[in-house]
Amino acid sequence: MIHVSNLSKTFYVHKKEAGLRASLRSLFRREKVEKHAVRNVSFDVGPGEIVGLVGANGAGKTTLVKMLSGIVHPSSGEARVLGFEPWKRSNALRQQIALIMGQKASLWWDLPAADCFLLLKEIYSIPTATFDRRLRFLTETLQVAEQLTTQLRRLSLGERMKMELIATLLHAPRVVFLDEPTIGLDLAAQRSIREFLLQYREEHKPAMILTSHYMEDIETLCERILLIQEGSLVFDGPLVDVMHRYSPHKVLTAYFQNPWTAAERKQAIFPGEVIEIDQKHVRLRVPRDEISKCTKELLTRYAVADISIEESEIGDVIEEIFREGSLPGSQP
Repeated sequence: MIHVSNLSKTFYVHKKEAGLRASLRSLFRREKVEKHAVRNVSFDVGPGEIVGLVGANGAGKTTLVKMLSGIVHPSSGEARVLGFEPWKRSNALRQQIALIMGQKASLWWDLPAADCFLLLKEIYSIPTATFDRRLRFLTETLQVAEQLTTQLRRLSLGERMKMELIATLLHAPRVVFLDEPTIGLDLAAQRSIREFLLQYREEHKPAMILTSHYMEDIETLCERILLIQEGSLVFDGPLVDVMHRYSPHKVLTAYFQNPWTAAERKQAIFPGEVIEIDQKHVRLRVPRDEISKCTKELLTRYAVADISIEESEIGDVIEEIFREGSLPGSQP
């Protein structure tokens, strides 16, 4: 559905110079500097995939999404979305794709959502029966049916974002671009939107590209990620591969049956690096291939009521990757 080959985008920005003389000179002749927002990026996304686009601020994620949705023209390279070049903005393509940007509203705040949806029905030439069926499904799934006649500006941020999602999906797009769809939302609203996107993907099988600074969005929705660093694609593969390669440990927490004294905690010998210990529990950092062995040792040595095993936070892992530099064996 989405094919990208050696896609690049270069911007020319005015060079900033300090000092009075430089400021006066810039009035007559301003120097320009090349900024490579995206550099030779290549990947493919198939139907039913939700691919996470991950990187630091300014890495080029939003520029890449804008090129694939037809807003920005690339400097070089090739991209095909459903067989079309997106920056040619053909109506045949625009009827099959959708873009939602969490930081920008696409609906009219002075109108109720129901009126906005009716206008979109006409824009996309959606038959009445199909429109009614889709709207009923989307509003009931997102639990906003009662807010349809309320002026958008009077809705909460979470409710407005749900209305934006409905507007994005009313025409049943085959490709969906989601740029920070949960930004600024509370935890309950974030969770609701994640659950909805998974359900929608399961039923309609669109290709989706998701950018987000909330790592829980990536962990919950994406099995595959694209890591972008300074405009370049440095990793394309399963999220679990990143975790296994760059997070060789898991966190094991053992909860004691009875409170431990200070003396007991001092004398105890644990099969792993102690992260935290108190009267009720101990948290250990354990190599992932020794989890079974360490769990067995804990249960044999001590009176343990319960054990939980956690992965490292993907956000921490990715921060560490970028801190160290580009990934080895990066882009295929």
